[in-house]
Amino acid sequence: MRLLIISGTSGAGKSVVLHALEDVGCYCIDNLPMALLPAVARELTEARKHEYDSVAVGIDVRNLNNDFATFPALLKDIGRTGIAHEVVFVDASDETLIKRFSETRRRHPLTGDEVPLEEAILQERGMLQPLISQADMQIDTTRTNVHQLRDLVQKRIGGRRSSGMSVLFESFGFKHGIPVEADFVFDVRCLPNPHWEPYLRAMTGCDREVAHFLENHFEVNRMFDEIKNFIESWLPRFAADNRSYLTIAIGCTGGQHRSVYFVERLSKHFQTLQYRVLTRHRELT
Repeated sequence: MRLLIISGTSGAGKSVVLHALEDVGCYCIDNLPMALLPAVARELTEARKHEYDSVAVGIDVRNLNNDFATFPALLKDIGRTGIAHEVVFVDASDETLIKRFSETRRRHPLTGDEVPLEEAILQERGMLQPLISQADMQIDTTRTNVHQLRDLVQKRIGGRRSSGMSVLFESFGFKHGIPVEADFVFDVRCLPNPHWEPYLRAMTGCDREVAHFLENHFEVNRMFDEIKNFIESWLPRFAADNRSYLTIAIGCTGGQHRSVYFVERLSKHFQTLQYRVLTRHRELT
């Protein structure tokens, strides 16, 4: 049994996360008063049989007690119960949140006659900072649609039944911004770019032709080996530190060729080890 604490900024997709977890068998509670979290954890440890493997609890700015500074102390209380617990925080850029509220015409919980939407978003982030600082996993939904978010959550959070660490290899394009959830970022823009080969331009790093082009360059194989060796050396230390999630991001210019190739190749290698490996290509739809 584990307790998942799901939080995030309004409009970022917290409800989508809870619904996705519910669909894979989690018992979900939205907008639970934050002070009740230790009581929920004790109830889970005292019950002898559970129909559910996981319980997910939504905590956000609507909370009855919005003194979020007490959250780290509440986590310590939960830790004393011995229940496994994880904090997941969902966020998006200010521009994306403003656009979503505009499109849905929903009211932000903190907006009012004297508080415009931009200021409400800023206030909310400040209030939720204690939760952000305690997050085991952050999900940036700026460039993620509802279906992609559901798939990511169900595979990475809902599908993790063991206590082992989940490792996500993610490709991205630097011109679209660095993933905020990344623990490690590797830049492969210095390598030969298949984009400049007309017959490869429309392909991606998943295609064999692109892989063949890249593998014919010594520097590509050298960088792959050095990144692989670095990750192999340090993953056991992160696992020993009881990390639940680790995100390794590989970036090239547009996120179509080199970064995708590296993520595919690294994922295949590390799937042979004891870690649960997931793959995401942020710029590929």
